[in-house]
Amino acid sequence: MKTFPQPLSAREEREYLERYKAGNPEARDVLIYRNMRLVAHIVKKYQGTGYEMEDLLSVGAIGLIKAVNTFNLEKGSRFGTYAAKCVENEILMLFRAGKKYSKEVSIYEPIGTDKDGETVSLMDVLELEGKEALEQVILNQDIKNLYQSIEENLNSTEKTVIRMRYGLFDSREYTQREVADTLGISRSYVSRIEKRALEKLRDTLV
Repeated sequence: MKTFPQPLSAREEREYLERYKAGNPEARDVLIYRNMRLVAHIVKKYQGTGYEMEDLLSVGAIGLIKAVNTFNLEKGSRFGTYAAKCVENEILMLFRAGKKYSKEVSIYEPIGTDKDGETVSLMDVLELEGKEALEQVILNQDIKNLYQSIEENLNSTEKTVIRMRYGLFDSREYTQREVADTLGISRSYVSRIEKRALEKLRDTLV
């Protein structure tokens, strides 16, 4: 795992938080950069969970950015404590979403046999139960394929942008401007990343 800078002292932390609250965007960047060691420390606990460490760092960084954006100095709590909760929540949200879709089964997978000894699939059962149920399971299968394609074909930045833009993994939808502000990049750059990622997904899902 990459090496991150030493965290800010309590005095420096408060100073940069006050600067950011006063409208200094550079202070925000310092707070994010100097707290990436905290993200890396939390991510280490989730080694061996089936996710690439770079992906977990990317997701954890979103939690850190949210912490910087929403922390309230007036409440008197330590920023590090608040940020750690935000990072943990973002990672656990990813796990919950992954668990949700990993439990989907193929609609063509055999689930038993009928009275004549013929193999019966979930598709066969659903066809008997009605069109709406069948369409729902097909939709779930498509969602599973989409999530799998995102994990296998997009780099960390592309995953983050697509996740935020389309409200995936149990998050809300963000506008391109909100994504740009959250990640500290231009809106046009977000647009290019999104377009490239969608082209990759389109190529793998057709």
